[in-house]
Amino acid sequence: MPKMKTNSGAKKRFSLTGSGKIKRKHAFKSHILTKKSTKRKRNLTYSGLVDKADEKNAKLLLAMK
Repeated sequence: MPKMKTNSGAKKRFSLTGSGKIKRKHAFKSHILTKKSTKRKRNLTYSGLVDKADEKNAKLLLAMK
């Protein structure tokens, strides 16, 4: 059986935390920023975690299962 390959797009977008959760960046911070409030843009700067419901799919893309 061939080796499982990591999805290269997911490899660039996700990283693992020490406790095994998957870290991600927030979307909607690349352009059209004039209509977004300063508070909204600031909160989009920080990283977040992948939701529990999506964790299985993200781990499959990262070839962790």
